[in-house]
Amino acid sequence: MKKFAYIGCLGFLAVITTEFGIIGILPQVATHYQISIDKAGYLLSAFALVIALTGPFMTLLASRFDRKKVMLTAIVIFLITGVISSFAPPFWLLMLVRILPAFLQPVYIATALAVAVSTADKKHENELMSIVFSGVAIAMVTTVPFATWLASLYSWEYSFVVQAIVSIIALIGIYLVLPSMPQKENKSYASQLKILTRPTFIISTAMNFFMITAWFSTYSYFAEYLGKAKDMDSAMISYMLFLFGFVGVFANWIAGKMLNKDITKTVAFFLSGTILIPILLYFSGDNLIGNSIVIGIWGFLYAPSFLNASTYMISSVPDSLEFANSLATSFGNLGVTLGTTVGGWIIVTKGVIYNPWIGLVFGILAFLMMGFRATLESRYKHKTVKRSL
Repeated sequence: MKKFAYIGCLGFLAVITTEFGIIGILPQVATHYQISIDKAGYLLSAFALVIALTGPFMTLLASRFDRKKVMLTAIVIFLITGVISSFAPPFWLLMLVRILPAFLQPVYIATALAVAVSTADKKHENELMSIVFSGVAIAMVTTVPFATWLASLYSWEYSFVVQAIVSIIALIGIYLVLPSMPQKENKSYASQLKILTRPTFIISTAMNFFMITAWFSTYSYFAEYLGKAKDMDSAMISYMLFLFGFVGVFANWIAGKMLNKDITKTVAFFLSGTILIPILLYFSGDNLIGNSIVIGIWGFLYAPSFLNASTYMISSVPDSLEFANSLATSFGNLGVTLGTTVGGWIIVTKGVIYNPWIGLVFGILAFLMMGFRATLESRYKHKTVKRSL
């Protein structure tokens, strides 16, 4: 049922607004707390690191509970975070309440995807997953730029008010629309952990990690990059975030259709942006029209990255959707952590103008992982054919 996918998308909107809403206000947060931009970046990287370290275990623990209750619990925690953060608490407390929902973020995503495809035909699964993941792009076109715009008009605390409101709406939607969904069968932890022994899955995980690292080495400092490298003010940056997300909504829809036809080619197509965008940003200089076009292309190629990563990893272990997706979320967020950390270091030591080139390096590594997996699968098919003869 598509309505389950749309409800999953609504919750995803709240999740992403909380995780990435901080991106547009990092310079203001740094100024308020009188800290450097790379230290302010810990608000994003610490969130992502908690997801990376605890995601799979939390998903395994939650796999035996009613899916509706799991999703409601996760969104309640996100709501609490938004409310407390909006009061501009001391930095240590802001960091703490930012970390708390990170424990349940991968649990929510894995559960929402499982709910979305629970009544679907196999051939429509990728399309329904793309609806859930479109919450990422919708957040980028609505709540994230809106929160950044409000912050530019008033104060950065208003960004967290937006996050709290979105969480309330998601909470109501999940409660009213989703039926109770107790687990029909409890898979043993051992049976789910077996996927960690499959070489193609391990390589797919590495591809995910390098791809997300590539994107976030620059995207984590989107506002800082456009402000310093492209000489844009806060209002213009919020418009660029809107453009970035607006294009991304369509990209997610298109990616969902493309993944149904060919997963590998689709992932490679969108991954090419990690190499293309740094080059385009270099040649666009400070030309506003040129930069707007590049940011539009950037948003299109970036938006389906989490969908592509999950689908690519799940395709190597189709019998373990929830746990595989939690690992995709965890390693993707480990990529967010590394990308944000390396990006912050580059800003402090070299300058933000060099950040996109870090993305190019990690993008090449991601392509290499895709090549390794293709080689392994080709050898496996060759051996299978030999045995059958």
